[in-house]
This record gives sequence, C-alpha cells and structure tokens, in this order.
Amino acid sequence: MNADKKVAFYTLGCKLNFSETSTIARNFVNEGFSRVEFEQEADVYVINTCSVTDNADKRFKTIVKSALKQNPEAFLIAVGCYAQLKPEELAAVDGVDLVLGATEKFNVTSYINDLTKNDIGEVHSCEIEDADNYVGAYSIGDRTRAFLKVQDGCDYKCTYCTIPLARGISRSDTLENVMNNAKEISEKGIKEIVLTGVNIGDYGKGEFGNKRHEHTFLDLVKALDTVDGIHRLRISSIEPNLLKDETIDFVANSDTFVPHFHIPLQSGSDTLLKKMKRRYLRKVYTDRVAKIKQTMPNACIGVDVIVGFPGETDELFLETYNYLSELDISYLHVFTYSERANTEAVLMDGVVPKNIRSKRSKMLRGLSVKKRRAFYESQLGNELTVLFEGENKEGYIHGFTQNYVKVKTPWNPALVNTLRKVKLTTIDEDGLVRFDFVDAKVIA
Repeated sequence: MNADKKVAFYTLGCKLNFSETSTIARNFVNEGFSRVEFEQEADVYVINTCSVTDNADKRFKTIVKSALKQNPEAFLIAVGCYAQLKPEELAAVDGVDLVLGATEKFNVTSYINDLTKNDIGEVHSCEIEDADNYVGAYSIGDRTRAFLKVQDGCDYKCTYCTIPLARGISRSDTLENVMNNAKEISEKGIKEIVLTGVNIGDYGKGEFGNKRHEHTFLDLVKALDTVDGIHRLRISSIEPNLLKDETIDFVANSDTFVPHFHIPLQSGSDTLLKKMKRRYLRKVYTDRVAKIKQTMPNACIGVDVIVGFPGETDELFLETYNYLSELDISYLHVFTYSERANTEAVLMDGVVPKNIRSKRSKMLRGLSVKKRRAFYESQLGNELTVLFEGENKEGYIHGFTQNYVKVKTPWNPALVNTLRKVKLTTIDEDGLVRFDFVDAKVIA
C-alpha cells in the first residue's frame, strides 16, 4: 500500500530527538515508505519538535509552511516534546493533520489510516504520568557516528525546565538491549557512538516504570567498552553530581571512551543554582573539572550555561562569567533563559529584561570563542587520531580528534569514515585546525 509513498523528517532540538527520529524513520521504511530529504516533495512530513526554548516553538510554524510549499496536499505529523506539552496548540496550526504525544510517537504508522488531510489536526496524547515505558532508539547521521539512546525522562525538578513534563519519569533501557543496538551500529560500519538521553548519568533507574534496574551507569560504560568494531565511545552530556570518580578513572584508562565530557553547569552562582533547584553547588563542579584534568590533561570539557535566569543581577552574572573565565574548560553552550509555562521559574521575581539577557549571552559566547581557541592552541604539536566525516564542505573535509578538536583538510573522499593519526600544526582563520598526517596508515 505504501510502496510508492514518500516520507520526510525534520528534527528540532537535541541528540536524543535525532536518535528517536531515526528510529521512527526506520519504522516507516519497514512499512514500505521511501525516505526522502525534507526539502523534497513527500506524501508525509514528520516534524520532531523541541520545547526547551521559545525559539524552537516559533520555528515549528516556519517548518510546516516549508513542507506545504513542497506539497500542499502532504500529510503533516507533529511529534516530540512540544507535541506532548501543547498538542492542541500544534493541532491548530494550519496544515497539521496529526499530533502524537510522548508514547504514541513510536507507533506513528499505526495512526495513519489514510493520508487525506484533516480540517483540524487530530491529537493522540497520553497523560505524562502514563509515559513510563521505554523505547530504545539510535540515529545514524553522517555515516561516521551514531547517537545511541540509553535513558529517557527525568526525575529532577529544575525550576526552568519542562522536560519532565514532556518526557515523564526517568527510565532506562536494559543493558542487553543497549548492547544489541550498539552491535547493530557496529555492523553498519560506524566508528563512533555518542551516548544520549535526558539524564544519562541516571542510567539504571526504573527499567520499566519504577522497577528496580540491575545495572548502573558504570556497568553500562564497562559493557559498551567491549563492543567489537566501535572505535570511539563518547559520553556526551552528564550531570556533575552523577559523574563519579570511578567513571572518570575508567574513561581515562579506556581505549574506546574518548576524553571529552559535556557537563551542564547552568550558573556559576550558588545563589542561582539553589533557585534553579540544581542538585549540586559550584564546589562539586569545580571538583569534577579538576578530577578530569588530573586524570586526562588533554580532555575537552564543554559546559552548558543559562543567562538571564530570574534574579540574575549584574553581580551574579559576573560571578558566573569570572568563574568560567578561570575554569579549565574548552567551550560553552550558552542558553538565554526563556519563560516556559508550568515551571516554577516563570512565577519568580527579578525578571531580567530581554535586552540584558541578550547582552550577557553575547559576552559568554565571546568567552566561549576564547576558551575554544586557547584549548586548540594547547593541542598544537600533539599527535592525535581524527575520525573524518562524510561531507564536502566548500572543498574541505572535516573531522574531530578524540578530544573534540575540529580539523580540516582539502576534500578527499578516500578519508571519509576513516581514522587517521595526525599531528596538529596551525589554527586556520576560521578557527579550525590544520594538521600533517603522521603516517600513511589507516587505523580503521
């Protein structure tokens, strides 16, 4: 029935969303659909939404319009966090035919009886308390790395965050299922796996619902270290209070796990960390960075930080800025605070004007550029391994070292998805690093 039908996907938001989009796409292909690029004409367009920031909400309407431009009669489906939080709002957007919530999105093909457009979007959305089952997922993006979902949901009650409302309680995949997915990825010739989830350090909590899980995050890391054919494993984002010494020590001695950590900070002020209801204070963060650098001096450390949170005075912002300036980190992901409905923060006093939020964001982005440059400079002269990516970007091929230094060299298709040993030499004017090959041998 679907043999001549085409489906296209658009993903907003995080790596976790990308892994889930890929899994949903595979379900469509198994049902006989052929997958095409979002910019092409399709019979069905699936938009996987995000609701972390106001901007992601606004972009949804633009994406809907661009799909309908390709095919005004296309059947449009919205899934993801925004679809769970505000299904009626999405269903009311002109051209949207179907909105699926947190648990329904993985059965999307069963909700399509025919592809006739609806006058108003149809909604199938559970109460978030019922989202206690676990669906594994992984994505294969540029043929060189895969995002592997190991955990979903969150039990934290950060005052700015809607993710627990959009994704439900913390729950984890079984170790057996994670390992099976990792082996599938390896069999496709992919060299690197990035672990992803909402709160992956919480792995081992609630296998299905709140049932006791028999494994910990360290067990997961140790098991994945043994997967044949995977040359790199990257932990991705992990909460500082959940990044334990034994995990850091294991990564430091692993041949597969790479020395790269992304650790959310959100604020360098204890006053604001308490208002945000984060589960640590600044000292814990300082200790984690020191421990990583002590065991892996060349490790790359990325930081999430929020600017403009209610009550963030000039003094408190400078406290964060100065703290990050002194800290031995490599780059920042800066988020401008955005009011989200049904969060505690939206009712707090001390609202920071939008123009000040924007100015502070610009200051921290500038600091990030300096930090990245300093980190790259510290790596010049080092011999490192690069995994090359699959895209020809203006005559260059790019790749990343194990500690996340981005490199470039003139396009050579023979390098795609290979690991090569290089010596970093200079930083180009675009901020990327040039190198010399150490030898002609392909590692993998």
